[in-house]
Amino acid sequence: MGLLVVVVVLGYTCVRLSEWQFHRYQERKDSNTVVRTNLAARPAPVASLLSTTAEPASNREWRTVTATGHYDAAHQLAVLYQTRGGRPGIDVVTPLVTAAGPAVLVDRGWMPADSNGNETQHLPAPAAGTVTVSGRVRLDSGGGSSQVTPSQGSVRAISAEALRPSLPYPVYDGFLDLTNETPTSPRPPAKAGEPSLWSGPSFFYGFQWLFFALLFFGFWGYFAWTEYGLARRSASGEVTDDSAPSRRKPARTPWRPGAQKEDEVAADP
Repeated sequence: MGLLVVVVVLGYTCVRLSEWQFHRYQERKDSNTVVRTNLAARPAPVASLLSTTAEPASNREWRTVTATGHYDAAHQLAVLYQTRGGRPGIDVVTPLVTAAGPAVLVDRGWMPADSNGNETQHLPAPAAGTVTVSGRVRLDSGGGSSQVTPSQGSVRAISAEALRPSLPYPVYDGFLDLTNETPTSPRPPAKAGEPSLWSGPSFFYGFQWLFFALLFFGFWGYFAWTEYGLARRSASGEVTDDSAPSRRKPARTPWRPGAQKEDEVAADP
């Protein structure tokens, strides 16, 4: 019964972990549905989806928007520690000042780094003059102040809220992953790829935890059945102490004085 209590606790824990994994799978599945819908939607003007006072709603992320203005190369930044295909690099973020006044941060893409991606290097110049861009809406990074606060022309994560005090114009919250620009920059960085729509391993982990719960109860059931059968045979007399093979060692002959000499005389022909 004590073992049954332990098995019940372990089984209940496994079932709860299974439910948690299935819940995570459903959340990711719902999120992927929103992403697919936004990717397929028609491009919208940047001012219709982004604001200078509030972060975009999470259900608008990955929606494509368009904006026209000029790049502010003097305030572009490097986002450090950006790895692609195992290669260290940086992302190039440049504010695009729109004709309406506010600017939108544009992640123009990735470029390999000379070191391990922890140093600012010469950033490629953006296109000059009036530029029309399209890009996917991304939410501000939730990193700590040390990651999003600019230092010597670089950050470790993008946050319009953290960059706003260092820029001389209003800034839309969030940023864009560049997908297209007209005209094209002279040496454009590599653009970001499509978002991952993989649902993750949570669905299989959910079944794995259920299997562990069944394994615990199956072990206890086998153990209980074995004990029950042994007790039943014992009660019917099928199993007795005499029927069990003896494990006792043979009795030793008590030692007495002169015993060794008597053995030697007996052994002498």
